[in-house]
Amino acid sequence: MDEFETQQNKESMVQPIEPPYNKPPKDHRFAHGVLVGVLASFFVVLIAAVVGLVVYRSTAKPKSAMSTVIDENTARKVDFITSILEEYYYEDPDVDDLREGIYAGLVSGLNDPYSAYYSPEAYEKLQIATTGNYAGIGAGLQKDKETGVVSISKIYPNSPAEKAGLQVGDLLISADGQRSTDMEADEFAATVRGEKGTDVELVYERDGEQHTISVTRDEINVPSVSSRMLDGNIGYVQIGEFVAGTPKEFESAIESLQAEGAKGFIFDVRDNPGGMVDSVTEMLDYILPEGTTLYMEEKDGSKTYYDSDAKRYLDAPMVVLTNGNSASASEIFAGAVHDFKAGTLVGTTTYGKGVVQVTLPLNDGSAVKVTIARYFTPSGVCIHGEGIAPDVELEYEYTGDKEADEYDYLSDNQVNKAIEILQKEIEE
Repeated sequence: MDEFETQQNKESMVQPIEPPYNKPPKDHRFAHGVLVGVLASFFVVLIAAVVGLVVYRSTAKPKSAMSTVIDENTARKVDFITSILEEYYYEDPDVDDLREGIYAGLVSGLNDPYSAYYSPEAYEKLQIATTGNYAGIGAGLQKDKETGVVSISKIYPNSPAEKAGLQVGDLLISADGQRSTDMEADEFAATVRGEKGTDVELVYERDGEQHTISVTRDEINVPSVSSRMLDGNIGYVQIGEFVAGTPKEFESAIESLQAEGAKGFIFDVRDNPGGMVDSVTEMLDYILPEGTTLYMEEKDGSKTYYDSDAKRYLDAPMVVLTNGNSASASEIFAGAVHDFKAGTLVGTTTYGKGVVQVTLPLNDGSAVKVTIARYFTPSGVCIHGEGIAPDVELEYEYTGDKEADEYDYLSDNQVNKAIEILQKEIEE
């Protein structure tokens, strides 16, 4: 999820404070360094919006409540805990790891599953992941919001994952020792990715049994949009995620299908985890008439609106396919089409992620992702925790050969329902 071209970089500093104590209880060869690291790391040099997110400008003004987080008692306690670790831990603690743990713990205190601290290594991997071109294993991942389990939702042809024998439905327990249940799907995906030619050790579960394999990463160029013509002059467009290049792929797919004679369109956002607000609103501007497609509200009540203009829109019947893994930007897409009465939603209720995050990179290469707003559909509905219910509720059923090399879309009952709806509208 790429940085926005229009964003304006700003610098801000939270001034370090002197330790409020003069005599620590014992020799602290690294305790003081840990605290200084905590405070100095709040030097923000740039603001970037990612993971279903928006441009956000901030001067990092300390709030009264937050400014007392690292008070005298807290500093003393951290110092004392550090001395305990230094004296009693059975190995010599790694100072950098302790610092990283403090930063991560501070953000985790929000109890917000969507806010997170990224180490420099993790943030670098996350940035690579947003481009759509990366070295990885070539598998799509999804996270169950109830259990926290990450599973494989798709395997790309000729990918390292396919060659290693991984299958759709495999549960990924860990990658290089990092447990999938301890992090968000995008963080875990960033752990799986890495430099081309390097190996990642995966522990996965299939049919109740755990297996460990080593997979060699390779360059993966994953298009976020795929399309094809279906029976009855119906154009089918599958949107895998909303990254920087998705709008151009989306427009190209629609134009190609129109050239082939498409009179109605199916937009499939099933199992789409989301992506950039900038991308999804650009796509909505392409298919919807003039009006507000989305607005966001921050805690001070300020609102940011995203609008579609009247220059162009898709004058054709539409159906959007959704399921419980359609999240974030996917829900923005489905919600806008629904509220504009531009199309019909078919499938099952969406994930229910209606909050927005920004990522603030720090000068040491690390970053903090923080939730800054709720978003609302054009009709003013916040779907966070609720999801968007489809117009036509239909559980997924596939009657084709699941072992076949190619997916038979006409054996997909939700696709068939979409075709049925569109053909009726085309005939009217």
